[in-house]
Amino acid sequence: MNVHEYQAKGLLREFGVAVPEGRLATTPGEAEEAARALGAEVAVVKAQVHAGGRGKGGGIKLAKSPAEAKQLASEILGMTLVTPQTGAEGKVVRKVYVEAGSAIADELYLAILLDRAEEKLAIIASTEGGMEIEEVAEKTPEKILTVLVDPNLGVQPYHARRLGFGLGLGAEQVRQLEVFLSGLYRLFVERDASLVEINPLVLTEDGDLVCLDAKLNFDDNALYRHADIEALHDPDEEDARELEAKKIDLAYVGLDGDIGCMVNGAGLAMATLDMIQVCGGTPANFLDAGGGADKEKVKEAFKIILRDENVKAILVNIFGGIVRCDLIAEGVVAAADELGVTVPLVVRLQGTNAAEGREILARSNLNITPAETLGEAGEKVVAAAKAA
Repeated sequence: MNVHEYQAKGLLREFGVAVPEGRLATTPGEAEEAARALGAEVAVVKAQVHAGGRGKGGGIKLAKSPAEAKQLASEILGMTLVTPQTGAEGKVVRKVYVEAGSAIADELYLAILLDRAEEKLAIIASTEGGMEIEEVAEKTPEKILTVLVDPNLGVQPYHARRLGFGLGLGAEQVRQLEVFLSGLYRLFVERDASLVEINPLVLTEDGDLVCLDAKLNFDDNALYRHADIEALHDPDEEDARELEAKKIDLAYVGLDGDIGCMVNGAGLAMATLDMIQVCGGTPANFLDAGGGADKEKVKEAFKIILRDENVKAILVNIFGGIVRCDLIAEGVVAAADELGVTVPLVVRLQGTNAAEGREILARSNLNITPAETLGEAGEKVVAAAKAA
């Protein structure tokens, strides 16, 4: 689960991390009041959406007076903000964060995430603050510093020293970084975060380290332990199809392609997406129906897939282990019939009661193309999508 910048900074403040003072506003008038209350010479008006690159899209602007903050907020609120992370459709801005300006001497990057291969937490830092870390990794990987933290021992002072001196900080700033890292690490562990990213971490002209922008992601599977974090969820920032899928216990992620996918099991779903790409197509979604898929859930899955107007063909790829292929086949037939599915449909059934499932599909007299192997399924659905 993602949270907004203002929510992230509220959490960081709880853990002793230095952040500028700021206030949330949902109207231009509130933005003016916020800027006046802050009393800073310069206020920053920031669009609050779940996406990076807001400044490039015109979602972050400087105001030199409360009146100007009001004017800028009126321009930002209600706009469709398009950034490299939103896609061409963009995101509607419903709230802004008005923050006191900072006198910036330098910009750095700092993040904590899980390194699954090492079974440790990785703290990543770079002198290239404000840049996309992926771009830095590709073009100047030598500018990325990484230290691994054993979760049994936690973050230690030497981690801060290694990163701080590697970033070119002075002794006083390294001491500040130690406090910074301690707070970030405690937040990561105690709130079951999956990512804590500070970009940029700024060094002010007064020599202080301050979090200027923050991105926090939390493990959905641990939200039952954190009612306070779950309360920060903003449904306006999520794909309506993904929200609908969650209600019926389906794992759905919308993608940019034109081939809808319904698969049981995350691993098989990922392999299915890969096979579609190998065969020259592009998947429209990831959808894991899970091991408990039944007739009704299959129908609901079809409804969600078909809400995407870009879908030109659908691939159903089921391996019957816990789930029975004949029940899936009944669900596919019912969904295709009741929903009036007109796009080409390719179905691959393997495992428990697969033969019975294929027989049900054959008797349906619907336009369903069977497939035996994953490769065959990929080739047939890609050809169907291109023909459509």
